[in-house]
Amino acid sequence: MHRSGAVMAWNVFKFCTALRGLGSIMILLVLGVVGVSYYAVVLCNYFPALISGGLDSLVALVVLLLFHGLLVMLLWSYFSVVLTDPGGVPLNWKPVVDEENGDADLLDGSEFSQLAGEPTNLGVRYCRKCNQLKPPRCHHCSVCGRCILKMDHHCVWVVNCVGALNYKYFLLFLFYTFLETTLVTLSLLSHFIMFFTDEEIPGSPSSLATTFLAFVLNLAFALSVFGFLIMHISLVAGNTTTIEAYEKQTTPKWRFDLGRKKNFEQVFGMDKHYWFIPTYSEEDIRRMPALQGLEYPSKPESDGLEF
Repeated sequence: MHRSGAVMAWNVFKFCTALRGLGSIMILLVLGVVGVSYYAVVLCNYFPALISGGLDSLVALVVLLLFHGLLVMLLWSYFSVVLTDPGGVPLNWKPVVDEENGDADLLDGSEFSQLAGEPTNLGVRYCRKCNQLKPPRCHHCSVCGRCILKMDHHCVWVVNCVGALNYKYFLLFLFYTFLETTLVTLSLLSHFIMFFTDEEIPGSPSSLATTFLAFVLNLAFALSVFGFLIMHISLVAGNTTTIEAYEKQTTPKWRFDLGRKKNFEQVFGMDKHYWFIPTYSEEDIRRMPALQGLEYPSKPESDGLEF
């Protein structure tokens, strides 16, 4: 029995190591899909139409402007997710307790060691792998090897955990990826249909093959990303993460649900001018401790996060 447990732990370790090794490959794959799409839409089809003149030139101009605008936002959001730390637990973090109720300094001295053996004490959890207390909504990521604040999931596509500090960027990446892939699919649809007609298709064999591949790839991504986008919109509306989705189903009233407006503002910030760009206003940055989930509520009935 002990040997079986050791084998399982070793398999999990190898799996996590493999996920770490996918890093540069997944980034290159994303950039590869972007490159194929760019070659098919801009170089093979719409830039030649732009310089040809006439009505086709006007259509090409609109498509190229939308394509490049969405591409900039997609790549900005993508690398913001990749390069932004999702949020780790500060060294020697302890929950803020209610001194009026006589709960102050409950985690000092011997109580800390007792808590390590009793994770449910006072509602505070303890990570045995990191040997530290865990704030609310914090989970340990086996791939990153540390606890992540308000962890949603570890995403191989962005080679990073999605947590408190980059969840907005991840959602914007999904949003702009859906818009961009939908645009590419629609702009190449007429060219794709030509493959199944008797019409003569202009272009070299390589450009035709690239156009066909770009259409199929972008259609597949548009459909799959749409599903993920709808799922995460519902999670944001209920102030829930992917990990917490099951816990929410087993709870009569989800303790972090503050209403759709405040739930949305917790992820995207209070300033409307920053909602659709992967950054926060200075005012929202000052509210980051609450966003990260570091403020531990003192009473169960008020157990929620406030901006």
